[in-house]
Amino acid sequence: MHHDLDAVAGKTLSTQVCVIGAGVAGISLARKLLSSGLEVILLESGGIDYEADIAGLNEGENTGLDYYNLKDARLRFFGGTTAIWGGRCAQLDPIDFQKRSWVEHSGWPISWAEMQPYYREAREILGLPPTPPCISDLDRAGIAMPDFNPDRVRQLLWTFDEKHGRFSFDNCRDLRNDPRCRIVTRATVREIVAARDAGSIDHLDVRDLSGNRIMVKARHYVLAVGGIENARLLLASRSVMPMGLGNGHDWVGRCFMEHPHARGGRILAGRNWMLLNAFAKRHKVNGQSVAALLSPGLRLQKNEALLNTSLTIAGRRPPHGRESYAMRTYSRLKHDMAPDRRGRGLWMAVKKTAHHVLRYSEPARPWMLNRLGMLDLGLLVRAEQAPNRESRVTLSRLCDPMGVPISKLHWRASAIDTRSVSGLVQALDTELRRLDLGVVEPASWLEGQEWQFDPLVSAHPFGGFHHMGTTRMSDSPSEGVADGRGRVHGIANLSIAGSSLFPTSVGQIQP
Repeated sequence: MHHDLDAVAGKTLSTQVCVIGAGVAGISLARKLLSSGLEVILLESGGIDYEADIAGLNEGENTGLDYYNLKDARLRFFGGTTAIWGGRCAQLDPIDFQKRSWVEHSGWPISWAEMQPYYREAREILGLPPTPPCISDLDRAGIAMPDFNPDRVRQLLWTFDEKHGRFSFDNCRDLRNDPRCRIVTRATVREIVAARDAGSIDHLDVRDLSGNRIMVKARHYVLAVGGIENARLLLASRSVMPMGLGNGHDWVGRCFMEHPHARGGRILAGRNWMLLNAFAKRHKVNGQSVAALLSPGLRLQKNEALLNTSLTIAGRRPPHGRESYAMRTYSRLKHDMAPDRRGRGLWMAVKKTAHHVLRYSEPARPWMLNRLGMLDLGLLVRAEQAPNRESRVTLSRLCDPMGVPISKLHWRASAIDTRSVSGLVQALDTELRRLDLGVVEPASWLEGQEWQFDPLVSAHPFGGFHHMGTTRMSDSPSEGVADGRGRVHGIANLSIAGSSLFPTSVGQIQP
């Protein structure tokens, strides 16, 4: 059953579980709960498509590193930012879950082994085969890959979910038709109201932009509105707990992480055709669409105290050059048009056409342009960030139309973020020289500690719109916000879902 909030205005809705947020986390969780026989209310702040006035509730302030306008950094309607998701999928490595002595605040309260059945389930949800492909599959498919020493440079694969709009309203008829599921759209949670003893949640104060209001009461509540909004709503829910919910140790909003993008350098005098064919295009392997990337070997990470960062090799305009007309056109479609159904459809049509053209033109096009001096064989960095308590989401003094303080993002990088990219670039240079495949000229910014963005290296110059870490998991409330099952420390019936739980930012997950 589906209603906009105005259809149930003034009522108190009761259920067993209330899920706040209809993005990929909220929708997947609602399905799992329903399959277990539970009754669910799924609340979504937006409607079934983009609406500018509701999107305005995302407004925020940026006070740290350059970043996207927060109003545009996530989508507020049913399906969430998956509406423009590029479909890249990757599993975390065992090292991502481990306590690394060289990475402060690392270590997850769950293990890689515990995650395996859930990975298989996630792959099924995304229409992927149960076993992820590996780099040897490319070799067997006849795609020549460099024989890098895996202790120094690992070659990994992304897999692509190629179904656009998998979590759209149209593709969630199962939820709409389930008699135990009530979907309420244009329903913004203004506050998660704690009980007087602060040990549980009493109800939700839910409103729309017209001033209509409902109360939702549940046995259990799950917050799944993303890495910025999860923190914002916990901090703003302070009528009973002045510091906000789950914030007794000042962790809510801390350790905001992204996957920052950058230019790591370029490859000179190399076997450019082989490298471009291996890394600068997608491949079809066993019916799956895949793309290769590079990461520091596990031994190198441990020996040189590096993060599990990543990069790939692609033809890119030289630094301080000018974007191609095609890229400028694509960027305008991606960023300047309203992300409503029509805009998304046009963007996807252009993107599919581009992928079709690239499938048949790569690597010949970038190889020739590189020979003509118009493109570099560039290193496109998509990095892991270390958790940093000073990189954080707080509340502004300004409020949105609902009266909720807007977010203030102070995104910071750490020295280890830059050092890890530098270590990977140096290892790649060593391996390319050993195999007589080329020489790496590192980007000059890697000699310092300040992160340097480059709008010519990616259609997304700052990062992947990946908001992580602001309600981190931990065994102890003194080290985080939620436990290893996502339950907020000290609040019996409030849980969190999504990447805001990530204690570390795991470098291979990209859009």
